[in-house]
Amino acid sequence: MGGAVSAGEDNDELIDNLKEAQYIRSELVECVFRAIDRADYYVDEFRDSAYKDLAWRHGNIHLSAPCIYSEVMEALDLQPGLSFLNLGSGTGYLSTMVGLILGPFGVNHGVELHADVIDYAHHKLDCFIKTSDSFDKFEFCEPSFVVGNCLDIALESRQYDRVYCGAGVQRENEDFMKNLLKVGGILVLPLEEKLTKITRTGYNSWEIKKIIAVSFAPLVLPKHRDNGKPRAILLPSFEVRSLQDLARIFIRQTLKKSLSGSWPRPHKASSKRRSRLIQRHGRDSTLLTNQYMFMSRLIPRAIDDNNNQSESEDDDEEYCSDVCKRVDDEPGNGGDGRRNEAKSAEASVNFLRERILRLPLPEPLKTYLLYYREK
Repeated sequence: MGGAVSAGEDNDELIDNLKEAQYIRSELVECVFRAIDRADYYVDEFRDSAYKDLAWRHGNIHLSAPCIYSEVMEALDLQPGLSFLNLGSGTGYLSTMVGLILGPFGVNHGVELHADVIDYAHHKLDCFIKTSDSFDKFEFCEPSFVVGNCLDIALESRQYDRVYCGAGVQRENEDFMKNLLKVGGILVLPLEEKLTKITRTGYNSWEIKKIIAVSFAPLVLPKHRDNGKPRAILLPSFEVRSLQDLARIFIRQTLKKSLSGSWPRPHKASSKRRSRLIQRHGRDSTLLTNQYMFMSRLIPRAIDDNNNQSESEDDDEEYCSDVCKRVDDEPGNGGDGRRNEAKSAEASVNFLRERILRLPLPEPLKTYLLYYREK
C-alpha cells in the first residue's frame, strides 16, 4: 500500500510531498514527522528506499507507507497527557512520533507479536534517545512494548484515550477493539479494507468515519494453550513518575523556555525541492518556506482517568501554537555566503545541551539532566 505521492530525496522532501498531497494537514503532525527520519528505522542496506511512499518489510520487520502513517497521525488527534496504545507496534517509528506529542505526562504503550521486532524497536528507541537532536527539542513520552497477540489482552486491562491497530481487523474483532477505548477516545484501524476512525461518544455509542481505502495483512488469530485457554497479555502499568524524574523534566522545560529565541530551527525543504515547486507553479517571486520551532509547554497536562476528554477548538489551536512556533524565512537570492555558513553552523549547536553543561552542578547530575545522551 502506498505510492500516493512522489518519492523524496530525503526525509524533509518526503514530508513536503505529503503536505502538498494533503496527507499531512496540521502543523503539529508535520513537526513530528520532520523530527524523526524515517530512514533511521530501516535496515541499513535498504535505507535508499526509505523516502518512497511505499510499505516496507524485511522478515518480521514492517513499516507502513508514509501516506498511511500521515492519515493515522491526523486522525488520532493527539494531545499532551493522553494515553496511547499501539497494537502491532513494530519498529516503534509511529510510537516514537506519538511520544513527541504526548509529552512526559502521557502514556505510550505498544503490543507486538514478534519478539525479534520488539528487540529491534528497543534498539531504535535507544538510538533515538541517545543520539537524535529531536529528543532535546521535545518533551518525550518513552514508549513501553510488550510481546504478544493483541487479541489476548486481558479483558480487565485499563482503557486508553487513543488506540491504533496496524493490522487488518475483521468485524468479529471490532467490539474487542472498541472496548479498549475510553469514552471520548479515538480508535484508528483498518476495518474491512478501509482505514477507519471510531470515536467513542458514550458508553454504548460510537461515531464512525471511513478515511481511505487500505490493504493490510489481517490480524493473526491467537494460539491457545493445551487447556484451550488463551494466553492473557498484561499491558504495562500506568506508572507515576518519581520526584527526581519530575525535577529533571521541569528543569529542562525551564531551560528550554529561556532558550526559545536561539533554539535551532528544523530543516527546510531542500533547494532542489524549492526549485521544482517554483517551476511547477510558474512563480518568479521568492518561495517562502514555513519552518517550525518547537516550544515546550511549561505546564503539561496530567493524565486524566476520567472520561471527560473533550477539548475545544480554541484549546487545540492554542496548543499547536505553543508546540510549533511558525518562523517565516525568506531565502536570499545569492546573499553573503559566509553569513549562510555561520547560520548553518549555529543551527547545528544543541543549545539545551550547552546550557546544561555550563550549569554549576556536579558532573553526574549534568549527565542525568542530559538523559546520559551521547554528544
